[in-house]
Amino acid sequence: MKYSFASRFEGVTGSAIRNMFKYMRDPEMISFAGGNPSAATFPKEALAELSEEILATDSKRILQYGSTIGLTDLIEEVQKLLQSEGLSPAMEELIILTGSTQGIDLMCKVMLNPGDTMLCEAPTFLGALQTFQLYQANIVGVEMDDYGMVLEDLETKIKKYKPKFVYTIPTFQNPSGLTLPAERRKAIAGLAEKYGTLILEDDPYFALRFEGEFVPSIKSYDKSGMVVKLMSFSKTISPGLRVGAAYADEEIINKFQLGKQGQDVHTANLNQEMVADYLRSGAYPARVEKNRKLYKEKMELMYNTVKKCFPKDAKVVKPQGGMFIWVELPENMHATELLQKALKKKVLYVPGTHFYANGGHHNTLRLNFTMADETSIEKGIKVLGEVFSE
Repeated sequence: MKYSFASRFEGVTGSAIRNMFKYMRDPEMISFAGGNPSAATFPKEALAELSEEILATDSKRILQYGSTIGLTDLIEEVQKLLQSEGLSPAMEELIILTGSTQGIDLMCKVMLNPGDTMLCEAPTFLGALQTFQLYQANIVGVEMDDYGMVLEDLETKIKKYKPKFVYTIPTFQNPSGLTLPAERRKAIAGLAEKYGTLILEDDPYFALRFEGEFVPSIKSYDKSGMVVKLMSFSKTISPGLRVGAAYADEEIINKFQLGKQGQDVHTANLNQEMVADYLRSGAYPARVEKNRKLYKEKMELMYNTVKKCFPKDAKVVKPQGGMFIWVELPENMHATELLQKALKKKVLYVPGTHFYANGGHHNTLRLNFTMADETSIEKGIKVLGEVFSE
C-alpha cells in the first residue's frame, strides 16, 4: 500500500447511496435510492431574488468572514421556529450548522473517545453510522417495534453499556418511516436524566407531516439539559444551501462552536442570510404545506402500488410523513442480491442491510418516494414486484 491512512478509516466504506450515484446518472434508471427532496419543492425564484438583493445591499458583510455560531438574523428565526413547536431555546443555546449532519459529526467530536459506546436505532441513518465508525465508536443497536425504539431494550443497554449518547430520529425515521409516540419520547427524556445519558435527537423531517397528530420533540421533555436537538432546512427549503441548526445546553453549544471552528469556520453567510430572509418573508409555511401535499400524493401512490405488487406477506410501513417507505420481505428473500436483477431492469433501491451497524437483515429495503414522478413510481414498483415474485 502506498499510503498509511489513519486507523479510523479501517473497515469504513463510502455511503452505499453515494456509491449508487453512478447508476442514477443513467437517464433510463428509475431511482428510489436517494434521500433527496423533489426539485419541484425548491423556492428557486424567491431564493434568486433574495440572493441578488442581499449581495446588492449588504455584500461587505455577507462576503466577509462571519461568526462561527451563526448570523444573528438566522439564529433569531430558528428560535421563533422552535418556539412555534413548543420549545423555548435561548439564543446562546443555538448554533447554525452546515447541514444538520454537521451536528452529528460535532456530537461525535465533542463526546466520543475511540472505543466509547453509543446507542442508536436498528436500523438507522447510514450517514450517521459512517460518522460513528470514523470516530471509532462501539455502535450498539437498540431494538425497534412498530412504534420505534423499544424502551425496555433501550434501558437495558443504557445500564449495560453506559453509552456516551443515544442517537435517534424520532419523527418519520430514516429508514423505517416510523414516528416515536409522545409517551415514549417523554420516557426517553426521563431515562436520559435518570442515567446521565445524552440523547442526540436528529429531527430533519419534523415539518413533513402528512397525517396524524403533532408529536412534541424529545427536547420538549428535557429537564436536565441532556437532549441535543438537530434541525435542518434541507428537506423544506434546499439541501444544496446546507443550513441547519443545533439546540442544546449552552455548555454543549460552546464545545460545538470550538469543534466547528476547525471544520469550516462558519456556515456560508450568503446561504444563512437567504434562509433567514426567506423565513422572515412569511412564505415558509405555505411552501412547506405545498411540499406536504405533493409528497403525500407520491407516498400514497407508492404505498398502494407496493401493497398490490409485492409479495402478500411482505411487511410495509406506511409513514405519516417524511420521505421513505420501509419494506420487510419474507425471510427467505434476499433484497441485497435481488438488487442486481432490479438494476438490469433499470430500477434502483437501497437494501436494508446498509442501515444496520452489523449488517444482516437482507430481506429489507428502503424506498424513497419524493424524487420520482408518479409515472416512474408506478412503473418502478411494478418492476420490483416482478423481480421479487421471481
